[in-house]
Amino acid sequence: MPTNRTTETPVSGPPVPSSARRAGPPPSPALTLAAALLGFALITLDASVVNVALPAIGSDLGSGMSGLQWVVDSYTLAFAALMLSTGAFSDRAGASRAYALGAGVFTLASVACGLAPTLPVLIGSRVVQGAAAAVVLPASLALVRQAYPDPVRRSRAVALWAAGGSVAVALGPVAGGALTTAWDWRGIFFVNVPLGAVALALLLRAPRSERRPAPLDLPGQLTAVLALTTLTFAVIEGGRWGLLALGVAVASAVAFVRVEARRERPVVPLGLFRGRNVRVAVAAGAACSVGFYGVVFLFSLFFQQVQGRSALYAGLMFLPMTGLIAVTNLAAGKLAGRYGPRRPMVIGQSLAAAGLLPLLCVDASTPTGLVAVLLVPVALGCALTVPPLTAAMMDAVPPERAGLAAGVLNSARQVAGGLAVAAFGSLVAGGFEAGLRTSLALSALALAATAAASTRLRPAR
Repeated sequence: MPTNRTTETPVSGPPVPSSARRAGPPPSPALTLAAALLGFALITLDASVVNVALPAIGSDLGSGMSGLQWVVDSYTLAFAALMLSTGAFSDRAGASRAYALGAGVFTLASVACGLAPTLPVLIGSRVVQGAAAAVVLPASLALVRQAYPDPVRRSRAVALWAAGGSVAVALGPVAGGALTTAWDWRGIFFVNVPLGAVALALLLRAPRSERRPAPLDLPGQLTAVLALTTLTFAVIEGGRWGLLALGVAVASAVAFVRVEARRERPVVPLGLFRGRNVRVAVAAGAACSVGFYGVVFLFSLFFQQVQGRSALYAGLMFLPMTGLIAVTNLAAGKLAGRYGPRRPMVIGQSLAAAGLLPLLCVDASTPTGLVAVLLVPVALGCALTVPPLTAAMMDAVPPERAGLAAGVLNSARQVAGGLAVAAFGSLVAGGFEAGLRTSLALSALALAATAAASTRLRPAR
């Protein structure tokens, strides 16, 4: 009869690693997956939930367009820039420890955002949120890989993890509108607190992760952050200070390239971009982010500031657009597996570019429901493109560089989305409808260009 008394002789067997000896019930792969999925969904949700709340934030804190742009971009740029190094940090600290740190800081920063008395405090708290999110993303995926050593089960778990992000993207505008209308814009941050606590509680059932040596490229990381931050400042603020910031951005970018060319283990190996498929995948991912996140930002303001709708109504208008993303992602993965990535990438980007053209005719008198329908092809096209371009990127690099390549691709997508918000916000600040059309036209041109480039993808190895 089994017993827990320590005086009994243990059953012989191989020694248990110290990292696996834990008190309490045995680790649960399902609960580990739930923790990882919830953390990934939270940080994805926070990238889009704030857009619908921007008018309320501006009214409450007395902010103009540039301040609202920083509310979005302070999170996105911290997330994107630091993601270059947080994969290595997760390896050095151990995925479970890194996830706990990231989720804990993210939750506390959400409280600071919800309590922010002024716009600078809110922006600073968003930077901390973004930095924490950059830690959570690679650590959450590492936890999934750790929990499912069997390749088949791991593949299914990773698919569920990715689906959590797609669902969060779909719910973001609706959740932002509902919370802002029923509670206040601060509710979009306070809702992270119980969800973050649940994620940390679920983590208690995950095994401790082993620490692994991984090099950190601090000079490359610092120059990347400086280049991206000053470039965004130049685009948003303009004027004399903007020109100075642009000069600093160029100098920082040159320094980044020089540093990366000399480092033995750079944060972004420049040789990675010698492959055509890598260049096309990164460019296509950036163009999709410009189109998708730019449209969500612009029409969040359009529905409320131009058409005078409530935050909840505006959020619901995005539901037809975002509700099909998860299903389309799954279909795109199957199409890429059957036909290769080139065909769905070309079709997806062409659809998104064509879908932007009817939106050029939208104005204040256009029925809101019609606008909601016209947004659907943009989301479908981007959702059809992203899984195949990710597959093309992964196939173009050796297996040992897959994690690094994924980090570069996701960073490029986040940076492109952040710069789109910066540029498009500046354009609509000078006149909303004219700026809206210019922004949509630029997005369509970018997607058309990368669709053409995608026709030259080389076959998979």
